[in-house]
Amino acid sequence: MAQGFDMNALFQQAQAIQEQMRRTQEELAKKEVTGTAGGGMVGGTATGTGEIARVQIDASVVDPKDVTKLEDLVVAATNSALKAVQALAQSEGGPLANLKSMFPGMIP
Repeated sequence: MAQGFDMNALFQQAQAIQEQMRRTQEELAKKEVTGTAGGGMVGGTATGTGEIARVQIDASVVDPKDVTKLEDLVVAATNSALKAVQALAQSEGGPLANLKSMFPGMIP
């Protein structure tokens, strides 16, 4: 005779997944990654939660006549740092890394 669907076991699994995601998010929040542009002349540091913590700019790239170049370098460095955050989250989260996007609103 086939057993029925165990809703309680499913609920317990969901709670375990939520707890693992919470712990992973706490660990990510403690980490920082850096992205650079312009051969390292401009750098951006982001937290594991995706917030920009710092921007570093080498004085040699500050040219008042070419602000657009500096802006482009800052954007590139920031985007590089944010991509590093995504890679970090993917590696730290393991197989659970994509659950949040698969179940919006269900996993904190």
